[in-house]
Amino acid sequence: MGSITFSGTRSALNMASVRLAWLNLRRNRRRSLLSAMIIAIAVFALTSAGGYGLYTYEALEESTARDVGHITLSQPGYFERDEDVPLSNGLTQSQRLISQLMAHDRVRALQPRIYFNGLVSNGAKSTIFTGTGVNAREFTLKGPFLTMTTGKTLSAITASRYDPASPEVMLGTGLATNMGVVVGDWLTLLVTTSEGVLNAMDFRVRGTFSTGVPELDKRQLYIHIHPAQELLQSDKVSTLSVFLTHTADTQAMLTTIRQQLDTFSGLPPIALTPWQDRAFFYQNVKSLYDLIFGMMGGVMGLVVFVALFNTLTMSVTERTREIGTLAALGSRRGEIMAGFLREAGLLALMGSLLGALLTAAVSLFLLLIPVNMPPPPGYSEGYPLHVDFSPGLVAGTSMVVLFICLGAAYFSARKGLSKPITEALAYV
Repeated sequence: MGSITFSGTRSALNMASVRLAWLNLRRNRRRSLLSAMIIAIAVFALTSAGGYGLYTYEALEESTARDVGHITLSQPGYFERDEDVPLSNGLTQSQRLISQLMAHDRVRALQPRIYFNGLVSNGAKSTIFTGTGVNAREFTLKGPFLTMTTGKTLSAITASRYDPASPEVMLGTGLATNMGVVVGDWLTLLVTTSEGVLNAMDFRVRGTFSTGVPELDKRQLYIHIHPAQELLQSDKVSTLSVFLTHTADTQAMLTTIRQQLDTFSGLPPIALTPWQDRAFFYQNVKSLYDLIFGMMGGVMGLVVFVALFNTLTMSVTERTREIGTLAALGSRRGEIMAGFLREAGLLALMGSLLGALLTAAVSLFLLLIPVNMPPPPGYSEGYPLHVDFSPGLVAGTSMVVLFICLGAAYFSARKGLSKPITEALAYV
């Protein structure tokens, strides 16, 4: 019973202390409001910029994993050295690998790919192309990684409408314009086979697409993987991409697949590459943004410190006689200091709350009313602007701002508390 009474008394004293700090802030409402607004603007700037960074990281992470797959199976050194002839570093027994790895619940799909290049001709004109042999499911599995400008994506080979005598090709818009072809026209692809001889096949244009990168659109094309193997005269594939249900499972599945491959007999060595090792653009953007946001956070923290230090220094100067009176009445220096710290804490709390609300409002606004960013350098298409509202980011930013405010309050109040009582009482 005594402990309950003591606890209740202590809570009442704490509430009284907070109320006293609030009343002290209201002495000069304009100055307190200005300080809270500076804190709010700093928190809003940091959390909104950080939210934009988080959205960018997530978008780049997902687009990279969706493009190359969460885990890529290849011959060791495939990404480090060039092939002498197409598919000389290719994977064998891809169907066996697919049937075995698809047994995992966390594996959504496995997509074989063949990368090759050569010449494309319309009969009167020829140019260089970079081609990719894929399954038709590639375009539904990966989501909107390209924009169809005319026609449709490749038909499924198992579909009744697919005609093996008319193999299909998808062209980048720049390549289609350069060759002067439209949907339904025919083109000839000329390549060097895996045996080092020339081979050519005719393909009918199924559709044209844009990747958003003009330089890629001038060279890129897609065909089915089986005609690609026929064209290159090989049953190998360049890589086998593993698509997972959740990106967070990448490292766990990397270990699981590596252990499973060790149990297979008759397979040559296979290298496993997680999406992070192929996400060069993602890594560079993340490093750049981390540096920018770090510098921005440092500047904002300095602004908050200087603004609050100035505000509390003025408050301490105005209340020097009050400080002397409290000390003369027996208040300890620590108790007086705690009062100023509570005032700074209240300012930090109010400013952080307002800044968080502004960030939430901007995040909701951008969800309801889409705003597009201009195309980045080297791209022809913009992208939607989003700001992720992260409670963790808001909490972390608020804690940093709180410590900055408490530090400013400590340094500003220390000078006033260092005066002797007689000098403080006579201060004008």
